[in-house]
Amino acid sequence: MTEILEKLSACVEFGKTDLKSPYPPAMRDQNGAFELTVSALEKGISPSQILEEALIPAMSRVGQKFSRSEIFVPQMLMAAKAMSSSMIHLRPYFLSGQTKHRGTFIIGTVAGDLHDIGKNLVSMMIEGAGWEIIDLGVDVNTEKFNMAVESHPGAVVGLSALLTTTMENMRKTVAFLKEKFPGLTILVGGAPVTSEFCTKIGADFYSPDPQGAVEYLKTLA
Repeated sequence: MTEILEKLSACVEFGKTDLKSPYPPAMRDQNGAFELTVSALEKGISPSQILEEALIPAMSRVGQKFSRSEIFVPQMLMAAKAMSSSMIHLRPYFLSGQTKHRGTFIIGTVAGDLHDIGKNLVSMMIEGAGWEIIDLGVDVNTEKFNMAVESHPGAVVGLSALLTTTMENMRKTVAFLKEKFPGLTILVGGAPVTSEFCTKIGADFYSPDPQGAVEYLKTLA
């Protein structure tokens, strides 16, 4: 079991999506994340174990490499694609209730900002950790976040901003939501966002990488 999970984790880390995928060259003509996930399930490895011991650690390593500028956006996207190919097989277990959702996570990039790479990576990793994802997309105004929170009581909210010019919109949305929903938990992230900014605007948690958000959410559910 350990061997197949290690192989799966490596496929995700290096962006080996499936057997036909030519990347990376060192893994050419080998099974990718798609096939290895099927094999793992057939061997009786639980979806939760696949997530926690293969997929999430792989994406954590990817995030750490990215933060150290050892890899760049294309490699991040290939890793995300590989993980998505694995999630194709795991998602039904969550939807069917065989594997219980830990909660609901609403996420969106704030108004005026059209960047979605970071948001998508966070969404994928949090879904992989067992949460139902409500992805509002990009350029999301305060009212759209408000409607989503009203429709999903008890949900946690994640706000992303990739431009310094849209950080003010993040501040306004956090202020509005906190006033209307005092018990709401809000996570913030994005290239220009810092822990100090998170505290200043009244949000609950900031992480420079997706894995940090996953770990924080584990403390809530």
